[in-house]
Amino acid sequence: MISRRLLRIKALMGFYAFNCREDNDLPRAESELMFSIDKTYDLYHLLLLLIIELADIANDKIDRALHKKIPTHEDLNPKRKFVDNLVVEQLRNTLSSNNYMYSKKLSWVNNSHIPRLLYGKMLEWEVYSRYINSEVSDYQEDKKFIIKLVTKFFAFSEDLNLNLEEQSIYWNDDMEYIIAMAEKTLKKFSETPKSDNKLMPLFKNDDDAQFVKTLFTKAILGSEKSSELIDCNTTNWELERIALMDILVMKLAITEIIEFPEIPVKVTLNEYIEIAKYYCTSKSSTFVNGILDKIVKEMRDKELFKKYGRGLIGEEYSE
Repeated sequence: MISRRLLRIKALMGFYAFNCREDNDLPRAESELMFSIDKTYDLYHLLLLLIIELADIANDKIDRALHKKIPTHEDLNPKRKFVDNLVVEQLRNTLSSNNYMYSKKLSWVNNSHIPRLLYGKMLEWEVYSRYINSEVSDYQEDKKFIIKLVTKFFAFSEDLNLNLEEQSIYWNDDMEYIIAMAEKTLKKFSETPKSDNKLMPLFKNDDDAQFVKTLFTKAILGSEKSSELIDCNTTNWELERIALMDILVMKLAITEIIEFPEIPVKVTLNEYIEIAKYYCTSKSSTFVNGILDKIVKEMRDKELFKKYGRGLIGEEYSE
């Protein structure tokens, strides 16, 4: 499932796009937000499918070598460890029965050069060499390699990352989170015959789906009030002089504090300060942190929000 951190980032990107528009079409903006989240789920499936693509290329290479007119000793005695990888076979069965992938027509057909390019580089990868030449051959060994393939090879492949950026502008910020999502998926795979090796759902639960919709919509509808809070707590700054992304990050944080009483204030602040480090200027996280601290104090004094349950963590009136 897509993490709350990435959902916050998606809301931020959608909020930025809305502020750059002239039509103020909120329903359209909401639709585009959900489309961007769906595209992230597409990437999750494509990344897992890429594992199968590499195994298929390896199998095709072996078949071609066996049918040479004069095959070599290596051709006649291929190393099939990757092709016969037990986790690859499980993943193949899982993906083959996945309605989402087929309904979206997800494949590498139009970008088939990327799996071939990656396969060639994988053959030179030290981790692959150790795996394919190891005398150990069991489920755990297979699983460890596939996880490393995703987290160490795919994650750091410039060729793959550049291609994904070309395929969709929605994937520019997703790779790190989808790598983690794929890793969690593979770690849950089990060799037991009755194991149900499922893919993760788009959202962890209905609460997460509602979270991103509410955060985005309420941030837009409450933008004017959030601006007033920011303006009152930036006495040495004119609002027009503050970077737009800094303002949007703070508005989302304010919205989350007000609209989600079950989320502790500290959690919200930490999340948006971390987001500011990557999506704002180099000094923004310190600036945003200082201003949000002042805003939260004012909001507490004016009782503009109330927390309950887990949201009480860190509040003065918590017990």
